[in-house]
Amino acid sequence: MASVTYKNVVKKFGDLTIIKNLNIAVEDKEFLVLVGPSGCGKTTALRLLAGLEEISDGEIVIGDRVVNDVAPKDRDIAMVFQSYALYPHLSVYDNMAFGLKLRKTPKDEIQRRVNQAAEILGITDLLQRKPRQLSGGQRQRVAVGRAIVREPKVFLFDEPLSNLDAKLRVQMRAEISKLHQRLQTTFIYVTHDQTEAMTMATRIAVINKGNLQQLDTPQNLYDSPNNLFVAGFIGSPAMNFFPAKLVKSGEKILVDAGDFKVKIPDSHSAPYKSMDGRSIIFGIRPENIHDAEFAPQNIHGEKVSAKVDVTELMGNETLIYLVSGRNTFVGRVDPRSKLRVNDSTQVVFDMDKFHIFDASAEEAIR
Repeated sequence: MASVTYKNVVKKFGDLTIIKNLNIAVEDKEFLVLVGPSGCGKTTALRLLAGLEEISDGEIVIGDRVVNDVAPKDRDIAMVFQSYALYPHLSVYDNMAFGLKLRKTPKDEIQRRVNQAAEILGITDLLQRKPRQLSGGQRQRVAVGRAIVREPKVFLFDEPLSNLDAKLRVQMRAEISKLHQRLQTTFIYVTHDQTEAMTMATRIAVINKGNLQQLDTPQNLYDSPNNLFVAGFIGSPAMNFFPAKLVKSGEKILVDAGDFKVKIPDSHSAPYKSMDGRSIIFGIRPENIHDAEFAPQNIHGEKVSAKVDVTELMGNETLIYLVSGRNTFVGRVDPRSKLRVNDSTQVVFDMDKFHIFDASAEEAIR
């Protein structure tokens, strides 16, 4: 098993810098997810680790070995790609065994590894089939199995579920998580889907435009985002943001968003008492906006007048899209809510769970 470290890693394509001074330490047996929008550099970071791209500056360390100049085949990693990349003329067994045969692994050892991987993935009865006889989910399992038989120190996954339908993605997500628990190996997983990241990762590295924005546990990313980008990227629906100012009124600290004002509870106001008049971005997640009729009783609730623009009935919850003057936002409310389109209402902001960001730097103010 092995840890992985990116030390001041830079990747340039000509004059274009794709990865900017990346520093990440992945612990042994950790499940780290690299997440970010398309084109942010997360797949490039994975390819640098795999040796499929050369780094422009810095070091990549696997275990205690710097691998900058080590050939991909000698890095003791295995990679599962977005495309299954199976050989169509070979059986499932031969696809999984192919890499071992190239390494001249003894036949008995190949058979042991392939059968063990097939049992782990539940594809033992598919070993004699060709890829064209398999479903998308079965092909993805074969691609994962081909990596497992290598018994590598590090598994790399490059958006392996993006070609699957929504139901199968949920199923495979759980299977990959169980696989990590069973193999007890270092997993590094790339996705643009923040739901995948939140449900699978030990820690998540959020990347944007080649820069690491935050590296933390899923819950800490959700509860305490470092900046506006992380706050808006993690969570679905995304956090609501309102341009506003902090205003001191006697001993009270208010958030003035123009079309509404909400009071910061006294228990949370200390960091903001010296910021009277400061321009901020006020953030609150949809699940912390309640229909007034069903608002919890034990919160510091602040009422905001709004008009219902759109409703989405989800069964276990209702999403309501609201307009308050020039501000639009979304609330995730109790499914018993009777709010409907064009209703004028008051919703309740849970002011125990708000976020404030500096308007110019876009960094969190805590």
